[in-house]
Amino acid sequence: MKKNEEELNEDAGTEAQTVEGEEIQELPDEEISRLKAELAARTMEAADNYDRFLRAVADLENFKKRAEREKTDCVTFANEALLADVLPVIDNFDRALAHAAGTETLDSLKEGVRLTIGQVWGVLKKYGLQEIPALGERFDPALHHAISHEEAADARPDTVVKEFQKGYMLKGRLLRPSMVAVAKAPQGPQKDED
Repeated sequence: MKKNEEELNEDAGTEAQTVEGEEIQELPDEEISRLKAELAARTMEAADNYDRFLRAVADLENFKKRAEREKTDCVTFANEALLADVLPVIDNFDRALAHAAGTETLDSLKEGVRLTIGQVWGVLKKYGLQEIPALGERFDPALHHAISHEEAADARPDTVVKEFQKGYMLKGRLLRPSMVAVAKAPQGPQKDED
C-alpha cells in the first residue's frame, strides 16, 4: 500500500518526504520566509518578557530588603515620640528634688510631685493607656486578677473590695490586670453537732 501512495505522489508531481511514516510537504520559499520572520518576532518577544521578568524579580527583592530595613527602623525607634514626651516629666522630677534640698516646705514638694504625676498621666493617656476601674466593680477575670477573697457584709459577692495593684489597658488591649481582693458572703456562726 505504501508503494501505491508513493506512485500516486510521483504521478501528481509533488515532492513528499517521509519521516517515521509521516509525510512532510515542502513549503514554498515565501511561506518559509514568513515563518522565519514570525519565529524571530516571537523570539524577540520572549527575550523581552524574560528581561521584564528578571527586572520584576530584582524589584521584588529590593522591595523586600527595603521593607525589612523600614521594619527594623520602626521597631528600633517606635518609642522615640513617647520618650521625647517623657523627658519634660523627668525634668520636673529633677526640679522637685532640687526644691526638696532647699528650704521649701513639704507641702510645696507634695504639690510639685502631684503635678508631675498628673503630667505623666497626660503623656501616657496620649499614647492610649487607660486605667482599669476595679473598686466596687463586678469581678471580671479578663480584667482582674483575684489574689484573695474577703468576707464583706457591705459589698455584694463577686465584687472587688480591695485593689492591691492597678490594672491598665493599652489601646483596648489588656496590658496588666488589676490585682484585687473579691468579696464573698459572710458565713454565719458554725453549729456544733453534739
